[in-house]
Amino acid sequence: MSDDKKNKDQDALDYHRFPTPGKLQISPTKPLATQNDLSLAYSPGVASACMAIHANPDKAADYTIRSNLVGVVTNGSAVLGLGNIGPLASKPVMEGKAVLFKRFSGIDVFDIEIDQPDIDKFIDTVAALEPTFGGINLEDIKAPECFEIERRLRERMNIPVFHDDQHGTAIIVTAAILSGLKVVGKKLKNVRLVTSGAGAAALACLNQLVSAGLQKKNIIV
Repeated sequence: MSDDKKNKDQDALDYHRFPTPGKLQISPTKPLATQNDLSLAYSPGVASACMAIHANPDKAADYTIRSNLVGVVTNGSAVLGLGNIGPLASKPVMEGKAVLFKRFSGIDVFDIEIDQPDIDKFIDTVAALEPTFGGINLEDIKAPECFEIERRLRERMNIPVFHDDQHGTAIIVTAAILSGLKVVGKKLKNVRLVTSGAGAAALACLNQLVSAGLQKKNIIV
């Protein structure tokens, strides 16, 4: 291993370790300085918020973090270029996605790493988290399981479910191709496109591009 590679690896490890391990923390948004503050944050004051939500579930958006909280969920089966490294080893990636959400959109995130390779059990686990989150971002789940997981969760849950590796990639790739074609004065319907591989990201990109005007006969996989 080159000295440059060793230095970069150590820089990354130090970044994740110091001054506090990990990239996330939970911070209160309300004052907690007095006994009255504490009685409002927890018992007995919290009961008023609980009963308001019990009477009208939509009030959860007024009295809790839920409407601005996304769950970044994985089973660690297809992590970046690292492959199936498992849920625990995937946690730095999920924390990384969480801080990107917060930094660039102001959305709060809990990263959820689920040690469950079985599709049905994984789906049941994620679906059971619906009361916690305003949306679910599926992340780094291998194909073809990721297609079924996303489809079934969308059908089952009453909050947005988004598979970033498919649709996030497809949005960016389509925008880049359309911008590039505009520069060279070409139309999407008239160009040929080659993709190397047919994983979750590639198929989602192709579907998005076809929706944007790319002709299927001009695609080589």
